[in-house]
Amino acid sequence: MYRSTHRTFEEYCRDRFNYSRDAAYLKISATVVYENLQKFLPTNGRQIPMPTNERQLRFLAKAELEPAVQADVWQQAVEQAGNKIPSGRIVKDIVDRIRERTKVPNPYNIGEICILLPKDDPELRGKAGYWGVVTYVGEYSCTVQTWTVMTS
Repeated sequence: MYRSTHRTFEEYCRDRFNYSRDAAYLKISATVVYENLQKFLPTNGRQIPMPTNERQLRFLAKAELEPAVQADVWQQAVEQAGNKIPSGRIVKDIVDRIRERTKVPNPYNIGEICILLPKDDPELRGKAGYWGVVTYVGEYSCTVQTWTVMTS
């Protein structure tokens, strides 16, 4: 929709919301996590405080945890914050602890060819099944170089 008024998503975000493209993607990712929390938090007759800003969810969004695990992290963070809305730092600490517990070596190698299976990354929308080459291997993630093939 932004293309009807702007050349790029970056321009649209700046004009409409005064956000950078990256800030907009952070907010989009946080919205996905927020919706997961609404869906997966066990209420059982008690009210668990919900996040009030993107910063509180940033590390949950970046961790790419399953929705039920996101809800569990949030619930632990609320408990750690004395049943109040936790800071982003509390959430990050819990995410880090979970990642340490479930640490699995990254199975990818630089130069390896792979097929993209995008989850919730708007930048990869429409690229499922594209081929790529791994150019960087981090502890929990990889960078993949892709190419768009033009056909006539």
